[in-house]
Amino acid sequence: MTEQAHEPSLAGGRVTVDLVDLVATVLLAVAAVATAWSSYEASRWSGEQSIAFSASNAARVEASRASAKADQQTQIDVSTFIAWADAYASNDTRLADFYFRRFRPEFRPAVEAWVATRPLKNARAPLTPFAMPQYRLAERARAATLDAEASRQTELAKRNNQRSDNYVLAVVLFASSLFFAGISTKLARFPHQAALLAVGCVLFTCTLVWILTFPVSFGI
Repeated sequence: MTEQAHEPSLAGGRVTVDLVDLVATVLLAVAAVATAWSSYEASRWSGEQSIAFSASNAARVEASRASAKADQQTQIDVSTFIAWADAYASNDTRLADFYFRRFRPEFRPAVEAWVATRPLKNARAPLTPFAMPQYRLAERARAATLDAEASRQTELAKRNNQRSDNYVLAVVLFASSLFFAGISTKLARFPHQAALLAVGCVLFTCTLVWILTFPVSFGI
């Protein structure tokens, strides 16, 4: 009777040990895969961050060049306008036409619109053609566009950096669940094993649900 009474207890203990080992093994396997995947994604997003920062720097350089070119064009427009204005005010038509033909194509419409306001007689006319809405520099607009693109790429780089950091944190959390799963099999008492294994499972599950909300970067 004594041996028969002990047999179910031993069998139950064996089942609980086998169950702990099974759950721990499964958790170790899936957590190892999740850790490797998170490490890969952290590396990928770090690369995406570098690419975005490089694009931002390139756009900044091009914007600076375009802005410098626009400044040079404005200086040319100012110089030729001063010479033309002297001839125009002096009614020297021949000299005024000479300078007018040398206006840059972007500047000529602004001068024509300004002259149409009769600036010599109209007190409300703009002081110079540079105040006219027709005065537009393509290089100035290009510089503004490039500056906007540089800002966009900078923000993208910051987001990619945060994504990389998030995946690094996921690596740490998955590694922690690996630790709990591994240490649970080393303990002698089932309640202790179950407690540590439960912590590992909860940590793994919460981290997995969290990274499922992350964007994925994949390349071959």
